[in-house]
Amino acid sequence: MAYCTVEQARTAGATGTDAEVAAWISAATERITAYTQQLFEPTPLVVVADVAPEGVVLLPRRVRSVTSVTPVVDADDAPSLPSSAWRVTSSDVLGSVDAVHLRWGGYDDLVAGAESYNGGYRGLFERWGMEQARITGEFGYDEVPALVSQACALLAAHIQAQAVPSDADAAQAPGLDTDDEGNNVRITDEAQETTPVSPSSSTGSTQVDALLVGYLNRGSLIGGI
Repeated sequence: MAYCTVEQARTAGATGTDAEVAAWISAATERITAYTQQLFEPTPLVVVADVAPEGVVLLPRRVRSVTSVTPVVDADDAPSLPSSAWRVTSSDVLGSVDAVHLRWGGYDDLVAGAESYNGGYRGLFERWGMEQARITGEFGYDEVPALVSQACALLAAHIQAQAVPSDADAAQAPGLDTDDEGNNVRITDEAQETTPVSPSSSTGSTQVDALLVGYLNRGSLIGGI
């Protein structure tokens, strides 16, 4: 998965072989994903998320489709829920959120434990002690937005520039040595950055952050996903 092409990254200032530029693009793509908490291409994914008291399971990425919803229980043997037990909403629709909505008030007399006389799905979920659900589906945008591609190209060049300082930078930093091709070969403790920027709070480039601000997905952030 890459959010821009090698040609776009070169236009933004990245240099080197195609493989080297592709590596900078990969690093930029990872930073953008961590910063926005979004996926900008259709991506199969399994998500484990909390079930709110009202039966809403907020998802940490834009959801395209859901193929299965399975309760996460201690016995780890709960069956997947039938599609009639849940519905999906996506932020692809203006004003909506990425979530699976469990049908607390519904029932299905063909599903063991979810019959109308057994309390329906609500009774079934309560008997399972369902606090989390495992969601399997496809997440992400239909295609990479133009601003994200531009941001990825700029960030690839930015990361490369940070990793491979210019000759002038090397001359000003006594703790930094470069070889004849400008590659960094030694960094002393004095030259190391002491306050690195957290990938989750910034991409490392204020210019790129500004391009991506409209794509931030902070409301349903779930750590580790």
